[in-house]
Amino acid sequence: MNTELKKMILEGEHLNQDFKHCISDSRKIARSLVAFANTDGGRLLVGVKDNGNIAGVRTDEEYYMVESAAKIYSNPPIAFNTRQHIVDQKTVLEVIVENSPNKPHFAQDTENKWWAYYRLHDENKLANKVMIEVWRKQQSKTGIFIRYSNDEKFLLDYLAETESISQSAFSRKAQITYKKAATILSDFIVLGILRPVFGGQQIRYALADSFDRSDYDRSETAR
Repeated sequence: MNTELKKMILEGEHLNQDFKHCISDSRKIARSLVAFANTDGGRLLVGVKDNGNIAGVRTDEEYYMVESAAKIYSNPPIAFNTRQHIVDQKTVLEVIVENSPNKPHFAQDTENKWWAYYRLHDENKLANKVMIEVWRKQQSKTGIFIRYSNDEKFLLDYLAETESISQSAFSRKAQITYKKAATILSDFIVLGILRPVFGGQQIRYALADSFDRSDYDRSETAR
């Protein structure tokens, strides 16, 4: 077997690698491309089964389906590169996606709705409103202005006593709208005050390890 390909397959599926036996639906491939672009980049090995066995593909047909996934069913379109690996007369198409500077990317589903995805371990996960806002604010050329109101203070006080909080719990406990909760959480993540905690079916939020509450309070008092 091609030594480089063998090494990649032995790694299994992980944060930056996914296997696809074949491509039957460009929309499904768009999810993987979007998830890679929205996270840390990665590669898709088309023609490799989940167990690592090589099935091989018809490269021209598969390439055009990947191209459709990247350009038609992804918004904004996703740049990608490809390489071919030939083993025992079987071809594996390697699709390489870089960590995108144009986040968030969205994939179109069969009902023509657009959804953002991110990569967690070896799975593509649906991104929530907070993550989407974080990506948009990270790409924005304008700064973030935070009004240190009772809502922000409540969140910091709560997290000083409790390990983490969900968006819905923050909204409920602080008695603010779900949208405002998303705005505050995303602002704090971009500023390095909070970090997302991934696990299970829900994203939670905790204080960043580097965050110093006393420094933050002093800077707000000095304004």
